[in-house]
Amino acid sequence: MGTTNVKQKMKEIKGVGENVKARKDQAFLGLPQRRAECDQTVFCIHKGVKAFTFCKGKNLLLTGGMDRIIRIWNPHLPGKPTGMLRSHTAPVIYIHVSAEDNKIFSMSTDNTIKIWDLETNSCLFTASSKASGIRGEPGACLCLPGPRALYVAAGILALLHLRLSSPHEPHPVVSHKEPVVGCRYNPTFRQVVSCSEASVVKVWDFETGRLLSEFTGAHGNAAITCLTFDSSGRRLVSGGRDSCLKIRSDSSGHCLHTLKHGENQGEVCDCTYLEVNQNKYIRAVGWERRIDVYFDTPCDFHHFRKPQPHWQDDLNHGHKEGILCVAHCPPSLLATSSYDGGIIIWNVISGHVFCKLNSPSSSDGTEDREGPERSVSCLAFLKTRAANLESASASLMANRPRGSVTFWRLFGEARPIANFAPSRDKALVSSMVVTAGDACAYVADQCGFVHVYDIEEYSLQGQELQPPTNVTFWRAHISMVTFLELIEEEELLLSSSLDRTVRLWSRDGAFIGTFGQSSPWDIFTPASWSHPRVPHEVLTDPQSMPAHPVLEGAVPATCRGEEQDKVVEDCVLEVKEDSCGGDGFGSDRPPLEQSKPPRGTPALGTPSIYQSLQCHQVPCLSALPEKLDLSILGADMFNLDFLTQEKEGSEAAQKAY
Repeated sequence: MGTTNVKQKMKEIKGVGENVKARKDQAFLGLPQRRAECDQTVFCIHKGVKAFTFCKGKNLLLTGGMDRIIRIWNPHLPGKPTGMLRSHTAPVIYIHVSAEDNKIFSMSTDNTIKIWDLETNSCLFTASSKASGIRGEPGACLCLPGPRALYVAAGILALLHLRLSSPHEPHPVVSHKEPVVGCRYNPTFRQVVSCSEASVVKVWDFETGRLLSEFTGAHGNAAITCLTFDSSGRRLVSGGRDSCLKIRSDSSGHCLHTLKHGENQGEVCDCTYLEVNQNKYIRAVGWERRIDVYFDTPCDFHHFRKPQPHWQDDLNHGHKEGILCVAHCPPSLLATSSYDGGIIIWNVISGHVFCKLNSPSSSDGTEDREGPERSVSCLAFLKTRAANLESASASLMANRPRGSVTFWRLFGEARPIANFAPSRDKALVSSMVVTAGDACAYVADQCGFVHVYDIEEYSLQGQELQPPTNVTFWRAHISMVTFLELIEEEELLLSSSLDRTVRLWSRDGAFIGTFGQSSPWDIFTPASWSHPRVPHEVLTDPQSMPAHPVLEGAVPATCRGEEQDKVVEDCVLEVKEDSCGGDGFGSDRPPLEQSKPPRGTPALGTPSIYQSLQCHQVPCLSALPEKLDLSILGADMFNLDFLTQEKEGSEAAQKAY
């Protein structure tokens, strides 16, 4: 940039002769020559610059470097930047300005790419290296505005297509081809494992939703019914309808052990992994009606293992029907529920029955005698209460017939102390999970809805007649929710359903995505979530329509009974007094006998809202002739005084009447 200071320019010209010898020596030695101060503009930047770009259209200079800050400069004002963009967590190595879109694209050494708004200087989107599939040390980056693509050269050459929004999925996104039976989160490897009725197990990346691996035929041709992990998270335990349990390596899917009776037994419905007195066990329940206990010992290298002998109380006082669910509460409580509605609390150390919970009566005073309506398939311990041995508070949640949830007291006199129905359609509860501190309970039903309840102070002092506070609810799936799991450290919720999907949500119901969708997400970047959008099939399903209070019967569409008539009467009289100041015909006139609305139920087929109409007497006036003969009055019809006289005469006649 040439200088415009003439005096400074002449001074430099005079000094050229003096310094010409020194400059020739520097050029001969290959040393860089210092530019004249009038021909350069110096921008002083803390910790230097690793990347810069100049936008001629906007007349802006952008710099980035080791201090992780992108500075926006006016080229003619080097003293202070006009804007500073702070969001990168590593040194900035690439900057590109798209003047036509008013966007800034930047990349840092941790392979994180950010998109900024040039007008507001705000970060619009962040793409992590894991979500973008960029691996290795970054080498170079190039943004092409034509195809709207960003090329990144690292360990691999990555091509990122820049889109303002993800395209609409042409078909519903599914995680499996068959109904999903269950899913589990593995905190060791930060993965999600799901299984289907076709005996297919899939392993997903929790942070992006991408499929990592899958293996088929986990239980042959039999469907998988339950999943759990060992204490290390390195082995997967699955149960199936082939009446056996299989222990697999979570990384390779190789079957390490098969746990099964010698004879053919019923299917396994649920299993859990627990440690008692430094011993590790796998406990399985199913249609065999007994609790199978398998020791998990590292020194046992046999492929086939048989269960330990059954508890004596289990043989003599156990369940009479198939066991559907098992739940563990450290250190010593184990709960099992059966097809006939019975719930038994066990002491896992001694193997004795701690207490039995009978089936509560239904709302009409009768109990369901048989059938699946009476079965209990979901159990959830309130562990903080159970550990404190509080006798007056509820320590166990269980689903009940007609879509209800029951809170049970276990210590002292074991009995139900609260019962409510979460679903408006009385859909059966299919899955339940409680937060670590027993503050909130998540309840899912067969219609795909998830209800969140505040239970921190609920059922602490005994019987509760009202349901707990409903914090929020949303529809997560269009079919029955088969499993819910809370991921406490990330404050997220994992759900699976018979609609063949596995989905991830925030704890307040924000939709993150469906595992297996085309565009990955980043759980650390809410801008990459699908929220505020919801799954397309959920949005278009008829059952997702909001409930209207009149249709639900909460507010009657018509007025019925003497109580409603009294309300209508009071409303009408209040309006009448405000509008007329009396009975509607003047303050000096006594009230009419017919002014009070009739009581009683209206006739069949007639809306009773009509009973709010008031009846008043109408003065009977003589009818006027069709044509007035004004000549007999001797008055001119165009005389204004005549109109006044006629008005006064009418008022006098009305008063006389």
